[in-house]
Amino acid sequence: MASAETQPALDLEPTPPEVKRYQKQKLTAALAKTILGLGFLAVVGIWLGPGLGTWLTDVLGDRDWLRLLCMAAVIGIGMEVLTLPIAFWSGFVLEHRYQLSNQTLAGWIRHRIKGYMVGGVIGTILLFGLYGIMWWTGEWWWMWAAGGWLLVTLILGQLVPVLILPLFYKVTRLNDPSLVERLQRLAQGTGLTLAGVFRLHLSSETKKANAALAGLGRTRRVLLGDTLLEQFTPEEIEVVFAHEVGHHVHRHLPKMIVISVFLATVSFWLVHFLLGQIAPALGYQSYADPAALPLLLLVLTCFGLVMSPAQNALSRFFERQCDRYALDRTKLPVAYRSAFVKLARINKSDPDPNPLVAWLFYDHPPIRQRLAMAGD
Repeated sequence: MASAETQPALDLEPTPPEVKRYQKQKLTAALAKTILGLGFLAVVGIWLGPGLGTWLTDVLGDRDWLRLLCMAAVIGIGMEVLTLPIAFWSGFVLEHRYQLSNQTLAGWIRHRIKGYMVGGVIGTILLFGLYGIMWWTGEWWWMWAAGGWLLVTLILGQLVPVLILPLFYKVTRLNDPSLVERLQRLAQGTGLTLAGVFRLHLSSETKKANAALAGLGRTRRVLLGDTLLEQFTPEEIEVVFAHEVGHHVHRHLPKMIVISVFLATVSFWLVHFLLGQIAPALGYQSYADPAALPLLLLVLTCFGLVMSPAQNALSRFFERQCDRYALDRTKLPVAYRSAFVKLARINKSDPDPNPLVAWLFYDHPPIRQRLAMAGD
């Protein structure tokens, strides 16, 4: 096969109507799911929560941990029942309609059940930890909770690629010595220590191509989707890998952790400040009452949505830095352009989204802007 740098760059045509429809329908589903979730939390938190809390107290007494677990179950099950049709339509029906999925219905159900189990365990641990801090540390609980969030972020950062991700996808070491040597050369001199380069077996579920730098410390590794490895040239894979190395070179992960902890601190303080007045007025004992959990989640969710455009803008800035790094490091502008053209085609990405949509929802720059960095 000829090198990508000896071939003309692939051209990115105007966005096909099919891609526009797909992206519009995915966005509509995401917005509908968000609106339904917020509405559910508001209804339960403002109107139903106090009565439900009284009933749980009558049944369970003063066993706060059990009341909290029951309240979390009510919210989790209610939210899932309400949004499951949208999740199925977006995650299964649309993906098959646009020929992007290899997943069977049984596979989708298994994946969903695994998500419930893993998410349920992690969510319960986080919830109990948060309420334990609220109950035991007094007025400054929100500062302690922010410290706890930092600890959780660091622990999950190490566990996700080695413990959690393999529960959902098969992960194996990349068995291509020449390609591994290419990628190792790109990492030399950057200070990046990798546990290895791994093949992420996505093709059992999707046709989409993807890659990621995951993990912290000894678990840091590069994950290359088998869908990407099978359709991209070695030069294009180099560019994708160099982009991921750019996240390390520009220290994006530590920066994102600092920002995450800062935002967590603000969000917990908002719960303390806002719900300190609102919760008793609605009939709760305090914002730390297990029955007030939907109010707490409503504040955290709304704050996350308000901050989302700013976080996406920062993420797009980081991604542009990595694109520039990949171009400078590899000196393969043709492979860079062909890689992103392929990504757009394979993933049915809209290279020219509405600017407002891109500003609000995109955490990566639109493909057309990324191609312009290499001389579109």
